[in-house]
Amino acid sequence: METFATVRHVEGSKFDATTASGHTVRLEGGAKETGGSPMEMVLAALGGCSTVTIVEFLEKMRQPFTSLEVELSAERADKPPRVYTKIHARYRVGGDVNQDRVAHAINLTEQKYCSVHTMLAATAEMTHTIEFV
Repeated sequence: METFATVRHVEGSKFDATTASGHTVRLEGGAKETGGSPMEMVLAALGGCSTVTIVEFLEKMRQPFTSLEVELSAERADKPPRVYTKIHARYRVGGDVNQDRVAHAINLTEQKYCSVHTMLAATAEMTHTIEFV
């Protein structure tokens, strides 16, 4: 399946990226006053891909979670192209959930179903922890 995005220069180092579904986000290469950098958006995409998939699994597993958050930290290579070399995801899950099922949902997400995770794992060491709140 082919997808597309359009990135349009606005001014200076500001760009608007529009997705195939019609949503627009501001990207910025400079001071980041109005938008995140492209690499910040890559981390945000990883978080979005992971949490959307985890929620789908938790709902199918009938796990009564009340909150889900992932905090992503990353290290980049010193020299261009400065890819991510390490990414750590810290998942925080609230609710009366079975911890083993949550761990299983996260592992399935990361190992098979989150395409962003799979792409980034080609260049970065990927780790995670889970906190139950």
